Amino acid sequence: MYFQDIGFINNFKAHSLLTVISVILIFTSASSYGEPPIIEYGDRFHPVVGGRGMVVSQEILASQTGAAILAAGGNAVDAAVATGFALAVTLPQAGNLGGGGFMLVYLASENKTIAIDYREVAPLAAVRDLFLDKNGEVDKNKARFSYLSAGVPGTVAGLIHAQQNYGSLSLADVLAPAIKLAEQGIRVSYPLAYSLNRAQQRLIKWPASRKYYFGPDGTPLQAGSLWRQADLASTLKALAKEGRDAFYQGRVAELIIADMNQNGGLITRQDLADYRVIEREALVGTYRGYDIAAMPPPSSGGVHLLQMLNILEGWKLTELGHNSAEYIHRLIETMRRAYADRSKYLGDPDFYPVPVADLIDKSYGTRLREGINLDHATPSSDIAPGLNLPEESPQTTHFSVWDNAGNVVSNTYTINFSYGSGIAVEGAGFLLNNEMDDFSAKSGVPNAYGLLGGQANAIEPKKRPLSSMTPVIVFKGGEPVFTTGSPGGSTIITTVLQTVLNVVDFEMNIAEAAAAARIHHQWLPDTVFIETGISLDTQRLLVEKGHDLQKSRRVIGRTQTISSDGEYTYGANDYRWPGGAAIAEPSR
Repeated sequence: MYFQDIGFINNFKAHSLLTVISVILIFTSASSYGEPPIIEYGDRFHPVVGGRGMVVSQEILASQTGAAILAAGGNAVDAAVATGFALAVTLPQAGNLGGGGFMLVYLASENKTIAIDYREVAPLAAVRDLFLDKNGEVDKNKARFSYLSAGVPGTVAGLIHAQQNYGSLSLADVLAPAIKLAEQGIRVSYPLAYSLNRAQQRLIKWPASRKYYFGPDGTPLQAGSLWRQADLASTLKALAKEGRDAFYQGRVAELIIADMNQNGGLITRQDLADYRVIEREALVGTYRGYDIAAMPPPSSGGVHLLQMLNILEGWKLTELGHNSAEYIHRLIETMRRAYADRSKYLGDPDFYPVPVADLIDKSYGTRLREGINLDHATPSSDIAPGLNLPEESPQTTHFSVWDNAGNVVSNTYTINFSYGSGIAVEGAGFLLNNEMDDFSAKSGVPNAYGLLGGQANAIEPKKRPLSSMTPVIVFKGGEPVFTTGSPGGSTIITTVLQTVLNVVDFEMNIAEAAAAARIHHQWLPDTVFIETGISLDTQRLLVEKGHDLQKSRRVIGRTQTISSDGEYTYGANDYRWPGGAAIAEPSR
């Protein structure tokens, strides 16, 4: 076990946040916080421990930024927004200004959880058959790698909305660290250099992307090199001075519109000016005495997390054994039924009557559970969306924040693919999303993640595409006990599900819960993806039950989790991707 912390200048003044990135890692003993926390030292994996607040993200500089904001007197929302903007500088494959996402905010003083929807929206000029060719087939290149693939970005509006409504510092102070990172430069990490190398062919063909992410000779940025982002710094400075108006009506808006007009994109000045953040009522369900707060539609994550927990609650999972064949069989069959429902019923609730109450009803979970054969797999071809109703990324990133007042933020945002569409906005320094591919371009045709959809998720102007993002806050006795979320496209929901089960049913600490091997099934294709760590005997038994197993080519999810026992915070960055960190707020 080790304890990670960061140093910060003690005599903080209103504008001294410009020094926030000059943080360093130091090691402290638990005695710095009083009595040592209760930890099972026999566990294989251990969380980072803090006596105050905690920030966990997929990139260490961003985590340090958020923790320093906490130390400077900011609350969890200030720290989350600072982390989000820092990730736009340090993790361009997922952190973003040109995408969108969802944020859950728990306000301890009000005992209230707020769901902030800042998902992208379809431009006014978008039409149902936008991505169909002359033969009526989906043009995948147009749907994923063109200016037409960009939805109207929501990240800037969402982060600023959260900070101005629920933060405690000024927006300029919260943006100062990201500006410094972009302007003074960062050292390119090995994970960043690796991802740029993998995305080279897709990025380099766009002039602005080539300029931002590659050397003059076309080689990707090299690990250890100093990378300054002057155009992105200018964009962030404009936001610090003018707020969201800079992005949606001012200088940045003009750069976006010029790029769209020159390249046949759909986003117009009106699209940007009309963009609105929506505060929705968080979904709340129960599982074995815990309250689970999650995002409502257009995220499908909250609905299907609660639906699957309702099914699984009827079995004594601990008696089956973690990742045993009997346990995994029940997970697969539960996932199969939830993703079948997702294909038909989920979409933007402002455009389609999503039957949320029916899907998360305990009695519906019971009915689905009773239809599961415990001895044999049910072919997905035999499973249809189950309600009796009338007709009606993998590159994302999550971060979690907990402050010393008990406020909690769980945020997932994305530009869809790694590096989005690959297209950067000339002069603005950031990439465009390709979230339009998250709509159902044609009924019955899967998107890039193999997910099917129909009318509920069809393309319509000003509509928000369906998402799998699943930020979650879990409560016990009215108090938050842990928060988590993950990137991973269609695997996000099942990743979060297994994390919750690992903590609640199998009493793992959050680091153990993150490290445990995962599986994924999404109805179609009728294949069970498994990570390394599922025993060969278990795999053989699952095959005998009729499951088609396939070793996942990639890891399944990358969680960012924080828990608290009321005295200490515990942070766990998923080990599946290097470069992330759980950083405890230092003593002031």
